[in-house]
Amino acid sequence: MSVLKIAAFSDGNTGGNPAGVLIGDVLPDMAEMQRLAAEVGFSETAFAARQGDNWRVRYFSPESEVPFCGHATIALGAALVRQFGDGIFPLKLNRANITVEGFRDGATIAAALQSPPTRSKPGPPTLIAEALALFGYAAADLDPAIPPALIHGGADHLVLALGSRKALAAMRYELKAGQALMRREGLVTILFAYAETPRLFHTRNPFASGGVYEDPATGASTAAFAGYLRDIGWPHGGAIDVVQGEDMGMRSRLHADIPPEIGSSVRVSGTARVMDEA
Repeated sequence: MSVLKIAAFSDGNTGGNPAGVLIGDVLPDMAEMQRLAAEVGFSETAFAARQGDNWRVRYFSPESEVPFCGHATIALGAALVRQFGDGIFPLKLNRANITVEGFRDGATIAAALQSPPTRSKPGPPTLIAEALALFGYAAADLDPAIPPALIHGGADHLVLALGSRKALAAMRYELKAGQALMRREGLVTILFAYAETPRLFHTRNPFASGGVYEDPATGASTAAFAGYLRDIGWPHGGAIDVVQGEDMGMRSRLHADIPPEIGSSVRVSGTARVMDEA
């Protein structure tokens, strides 16, 4: 079976987060999807097959299935555009129904996903303390304007906002310890964020739960984070831009449009570059 490799949320012709995409007549069985995802080796691979008017989609990291993956959804949108032309494609996930829109702009393919509903709640103090210790941070490193929280936009994340770009660049941790914490708490990633301005954020996303040290672009956590900023009354002006992957040498750009209704889904968009087929 041929797996298309696409870097989602690219920064022009560079950067982005590589994802595998396999579009077939039917989905392979679970063991085969897990095997292929491990073989591809990217943080996620999306598997899609037409199911009535929808596309049935499942996402696998090299070590486990995840309920929703933003960058793999953007990559899937780009792949569907290549095969079927511009359009809005309804997707049926394990736990939600969403859409991805894709279109060509000259040689560039752009895509936008409409996330599952978002929600957030304060982070438990014991979890916050454990996460800070894991990454070598202290409470004084946090930005008090964006309190730690558990956030959701199709998958669960812990967000820790830092008070300086220098602190964000210094993020380090031990993969196995991070994996144990994230799997125990049901967290897909831990999101570290720094607000350069009210509408421009720099982020990093350890993805130890899936066996990946760090993601260079994470659409699911960006959707959840945008919803959280709305929940706390952050002056986002209806949208935020996110730069991610810079400290990995894989600079990526994500844009999130934030509707005013609490709990509503978030539109996350970016460009995609086709890498090759395997």
